[in-house]
Amino acid sequence: MTDPVAFDVVSEGLAEVHRRLLPVTDGEVASYIPQLALADPDDFGIALVSMGGHRYEAGSSRTEFTIQSVSKPFVHALALAELGLDEMSRWVGNEPSGDAFNAISLEHGTGRPANPMINAGAIATTNLVPADSPAERSARILDALSAFAGRRLAVDEEVYRSEAATGDRNRALAYLMHAAGSLRTDPVEAAEVYFRQCSVLVNTVDLAVMGATLANGGVNPVTREQVVPEQVAVEVLSVMATCGMYDAAGDWLVRVGLPAKSGVSGGLTAASPARFGIACYSPPLDRTGSSVRGVVALRELSRRFGMHLMHHPAPGADTVTAAGAGARAASGRERAAADRELLAGAGDRVALVAARGEVDFPAAERLLHALAGAVPVVPGWVVVDLDQVTSVNPVAGLMLGRALDRIAASGHRVAVVGGSAVGAADDAWGGAAVRHARREEALAWAEEALLHELRSLPH
Repeated sequence: MTDPVAFDVVSEGLAEVHRRLLPVTDGEVASYIPQLALADPDDFGIALVSMGGHRYEAGSSRTEFTIQSVSKPFVHALALAELGLDEMSRWVGNEPSGDAFNAISLEHGTGRPANPMINAGAIATTNLVPADSPAERSARILDALSAFAGRRLAVDEEVYRSEAATGDRNRALAYLMHAAGSLRTDPVEAAEVYFRQCSVLVNTVDLAVMGATLANGGVNPVTREQVVPEQVAVEVLSVMATCGMYDAAGDWLVRVGLPAKSGVSGGLTAASPARFGIACYSPPLDRTGSSVRGVVALRELSRRFGMHLMHHPAPGADTVTAAGAGARAASGRERAAADRELLAGAGDRVALVAARGEVDFPAAERLLHALAGAVPVVPGWVVVDLDQVTSVNPVAGLMLGRALDRIAASGHRVAVVGGSAVGAADDAWGGAAVRHARREEALAWAEEALLHELRSLPH
C-alpha cells in the first residue's frame, strides 16, 4: 500500500514556513499573567485541518497552552445559538472598536461593549450563556469548547489562579458594565467565569479543528458533530473578520484576508470558509497582543495557498452546457418524413437548457439567463436538464422554482430532467414542471405534444 505521507505536500508546505520563521525572535512573551511568562519562546507550531477532517502539522503542534482570547468566538457562537442575533445585539455590539483588547470600549449611554472579541464584550458574552450558576455556566462553556475541538478539554488550574490574582482590569470592566446595566450577573462572578474560560488547555491542532468547524458551517470536520447552526457560524466568522485581531483587524484583513482570532498565550486560529481551519502557536507577541510568528506565518500561508477571501476564484467548468431550440433541442428519435417536416417548421417551439455541477446563486443566475434566451416566443415546451447537477442550494432552488412557475404561467409546458440532487429542490417548484428520467425522453415528450398539436391544425 502506498504511504500517503509521501504525497503530503500540505504538511511539507507548513514545515517549510515553520523552518523559515523559527529563527524569528521578535516580540515578548506575555507577563502580566505570571503563569504565561513561563512559556518557552522557542515553541512554534502550525496546523491545518481540511473540511474532510484531514490534519496537517508542523513544529510544536501538540504543545499545550491556555486558549485565552481565542476562546471568544467559540463562546460567542454558544451564546448566539442560544439567544439569537437580535437578543445578543441588545447586550453586545458587532462593530470594530479600533482599540486594544483590554480597552474600556463601551457605548455611551448604554454601556454596551463594542463587540464580543474585546475583553469587555467577551465578559458580557460569556455571562449571556444561559445557566443557573457560575459553575454550570463554566461547565457549559467547557463542553462547547470541547465540541469545537473534537476532544475533551480541561482547565489549567494554575493559570486560572494566576489570571484571578492579576485580573483587576477585567473585574473593573465587569463593574463598569454592571453599573451601566449591560451586565446582568454579579461582576465578580462574571469575571471568574471568564478567567476559567481563558484557562482551558488546547494545542495548535485543537485550534485548527475549532477554526475548521466554523469554516464548515458549524460541523466539526473530525467528529462530524453539528456543534452550532450554520447561520451562527456565518455570524461569528463575520465578527472575527472585522474585530478578531483588535486594532490590527484592518491590516490583517488586507494582508491575510481570513476571519481570525488571536490570544495572549500565543495562539491564533483562522478559518477559510468551506475550505479549512488553520492555526499557529508561538508565545512572543507583537504590540497588539498577537503572536509575531503566527501573524507572519499566516501572511505567508495565505499567499502560498491563495486563502484571501477577496481573491477572484479560478474559473470552473461552465454551468450551462446546452441552450437552444429547434435542431439543438431534438430528441434524435426516428420519425416519419411528414413528422420530420412538421418539426422542422415548428421545432423552435421546443427549447432545451442543460446545466452541470453545483448550482448556487451565481450558477443559478447563469442558468436563468440561458433559460430567458431559450424560451420560445410563442407557447411551447421547455426542457431543463439538470441530470449532471450535483447539488442545488436552497436559494438557487427557490430562484429556479420561481422562474419555472413563471414560464409555466406564461403558457409554456415545462419538463425537468434530474437525479437525486435535484429532488431536494422539488418542493420549491410548485408542481410547475413534469419530471423525466432522461433528456431524450423529455424532448420526445415535447415533440409528441407538438406534433399532436400540429396534426390537429387545419391544412
